[in-house]
Amino acid sequence: MVFHFNIDYKTVYGEELVLNMTVDGKEVQYKMGTEDGSRWSFDWDGTPKSKNNSYFYSVSRDGFCTKAEWQLLRHQLNCTAERASDYTLYDRWHDIPEDSYLYSSAFTDCINHQQPGKVKEHSFAKTIRLIVRAPQLREGERLAVVGSDPALGAWDKNHALPMVQQAYNEWTVDINVETLAVNYLEFKFVALNEKKECLWETGYNRSIEIPEMKSGTLISYELSQSFLERWNRKLAGTLVPVFSLRSKKSAGIGDFGDLKSMIDLVAKTGQKVLQLLPINDTTITHTWTDSYPYSCISVFAIHPQYADLLALPELKDAKKRAEAEKTRAELNALPQIDYEKVNDFKINYLHQIFEQEGKQMLKSADFQAFFQETEQWLVPYAQYSYLRDKYGTADFSQWPDHKVWDEAERKSLSDSKSKAYKEVEFFYFVQYVLNTQMKAAHEHAMAKGVILKGDIPIGVNRYSCDVWVEPKYFNLNGQAGAPPDDFSANGQNWGFPTYNWHEMLKDGCQWWVRRFQNMSLYFDAYRIDHVLGFFRIWEIPVDSVHGLLGQFAPALGMTADEIRSYGLNFQEDRFTRPFITDWVLNRMFHERADEVKEKYLDRLDDERYQMKPEVNSQRKVEALFEGATAQKDIWLRDGLYALISDVLFVRDHRNPGLFHPRISAQFDFIFESLYDNDKAAFNRLYNDYFYRRNNQYWYGEAMKKLPKLVQATRMLVCAEDLGMVPDCVPWVMNELKILSLELQSMPKDPSVKFGHLSRNPYRSVCTISSHDMPTLRQWWDENIQRTQEYYNTMLYRQGPAPHPLPGWLAKDIISRHLTSPSMLCVLSIQDWLAIDESLRLPDANAERINIPANPKHYWRYRMHLNIEDLAKDAAFMNQLTEMISQAGRN
Repeated sequence: MVFHFNIDYKTVYGEELVLNMTVDGKEVQYKMGTEDGSRWSFDWDGTPKSKNNSYFYSVSRDGFCTKAEWQLLRHQLNCTAERASDYTLYDRWHDIPEDSYLYSSAFTDCINHQQPGKVKEHSFAKTIRLIVRAPQLREGERLAVVGSDPALGAWDKNHALPMVQQAYNEWTVDINVETLAVNYLEFKFVALNEKKECLWETGYNRSIEIPEMKSGTLISYELSQSFLERWNRKLAGTLVPVFSLRSKKSAGIGDFGDLKSMIDLVAKTGQKVLQLLPINDTTITHTWTDSYPYSCISVFAIHPQYADLLALPELKDAKKRAEAEKTRAELNALPQIDYEKVNDFKINYLHQIFEQEGKQMLKSADFQAFFQETEQWLVPYAQYSYLRDKYGTADFSQWPDHKVWDEAERKSLSDSKSKAYKEVEFFYFVQYVLNTQMKAAHEHAMAKGVILKGDIPIGVNRYSCDVWVEPKYFNLNGQAGAPPDDFSANGQNWGFPTYNWHEMLKDGCQWWVRRFQNMSLYFDAYRIDHVLGFFRIWEIPVDSVHGLLGQFAPALGMTADEIRSYGLNFQEDRFTRPFITDWVLNRMFHERADEVKEKYLDRLDDERYQMKPEVNSQRKVEALFEGATAQKDIWLRDGLYALISDVLFVRDHRNPGLFHPRISAQFDFIFESLYDNDKAAFNRLYNDYFYRRNNQYWYGEAMKKLPKLVQATRMLVCAEDLGMVPDCVPWVMNELKILSLELQSMPKDPSVKFGHLSRNPYRSVCTISSHDMPTLRQWWDENIQRTQEYYNTMLYRQGPAPHPLPGWLAKDIISRHLTSPSMLCVLSIQDWLAIDESLRLPDANAERINIPANPKHYWRYRMHLNIEDLAKDAAFMNQLTEMISQAGRN
């Protein structure tokens, strides 16, 4: 066979087009030729063994790829014309389309239930092939072509030529040229449903003049997208962590059985999205401190606490069965999660089931298939978990052996006859159970038309299995966090290691690609936690407790001369040392100033002091005050923290000759000590550094990583883009068609106090609160003056705002959010319940999931209502259904 590839693409001098083909599973590249730099072609002589192959085009300069087509939907090379030996293909270049969301599994698999079919073979001597993308089709619809020629139905939709969906949203049809009355096609595409109803595409009729063709010839035309006169879909949803779910049958914490029930409840009200928090294993200490779901020990493994025990075989021992049921009922009656008791109970129960059923289950074909698919991460995870429990710590640097993963041990750990396998097989069993149950929940959601939306945490625990297995991907001499914001005045220190992106980019970010692909087994949409971290991460020294001494990494540090160019008289020693003077100490510590000088400070010069060596870092101060509970001691400790962070500049972590302005330095004493002209110069430098200097640089950093990741799967990509957002973030998100997060209380427009919901972009997720924020009811009572302004200026109501928030007003606020232009409106379960005063918790503060300013927060919020009872509450369910329907979210 001979294939003639043709595509129009305007290049500039030095660029050339490359054809990238996947034929019979093999990747090959061919340079294309051109005469004018606009029309490119390549002839390939070959006979693929497979009938279905794919290819894409890319732009190359000096041997390096500078641009490529959208990878999620490649061109199809279907060799289904049995008599064709000469294929001429006229293709179109495909960037990420504006409606790329319609190609996501969220829409194709969950909402529209569109699945590609098989292109049938035929024996036409001369073939015209039409290929068109039609992402606007909805459930039960198919595409057809109808035209002037009798072979195309003579404009009768009842005789339209049916097409085949050869790839997601891409339809094709082969036309037998010998059956055409004329050598000219005039046609349109139409959408047909099971009721034979027809929707014609918009625009003028399409036309193709058929050239003279020899027998054995196929000419393929890839046409512009078929547009139907349809509005954009808007969907509603609920955010609730799995651990927060409550049913009559769960065991003190939400599980994957409860998740199925919650999917049913969501679907019953017309909602299409159920958003979860991370479900990864976080077991570090086996204590409540492991409740933090964003500190995972494996980006692949699922937390054992989510196992649905009722979906497992029953315990055969009647006494043990009765004891387990008694404990389950006691745990389930608790108002909040008792993390330690729940996990002890579940692990013990899983051990009993393993002893009873495990050997047989591990011999099953299903387990063997699971093991084969997951072996790359499952084997080291199981050994890590075994060693963590054996040595009583997850800090592998303290283990007497196995301080790093040894790939040579994989063989014995995978051999069911070996001693090593026997030691870890329980962890294989648990992950097999969890994988089976979560996949079943995912399949249930798809069948119900509900999009399960997961969460990609930005970091991993410092002592995680991921760091143990592949330490080259992590920088352990820094801590990831976030600069000061509305959540935390001192910044957030998550304690995670930062990523070694230089090493990750060497293999095309394979660790991330594997992570996303694993997640796509369970979800059809996901939230990128702290997407700003892919542009730059807030990197904090390991000896810091707070985030104030951090710096963005990577970032373009400033030389001393650059700093002086802003008009600031740069004094390196004065500006990079903690600014500690008598007047500062008196202002901070009052009557205890002399005590602080004597115990914690040494004289540096005539004006300044310095911290004693034993307390010259926040971590040393933290250790000194460990266990302190008295308020006076906590106050003193926090004062010493503040002294240490009172600098104007921090040195670059990698190049000590470069400097970064310290975040929020304007609120500290060293800034107060400056002359007014120096303050003005610092502010100019500060604003330029944080909001302009790094924009192009960070844009380039993000574009090295995110395109690979968002195209690794077909999940719908949403991002948490809150915080100190540089201008380059919306550039990248618009280019990659990532959904933004929009909160009316945290507008992205700095000129307004509250966002205007009508201005939300369509490609966004609208919400009122997240797991890191106060709920709507808490926010309402948090700042009375702010609430009053919101009540008068945004809700357009007169008089004083009522407190606490009444149900009717909560309903009004939610209804306004539902009618916003955002594609998704996803509200927390607490905010949905706020509309019904008979259902919601009397104490609004009991609804809070997390307090970001407290790194030791106990994540234990659980619904106070059973899902079964909530689903039977007709008044509440009808209210939700009506609100969602009236807002056009269906």
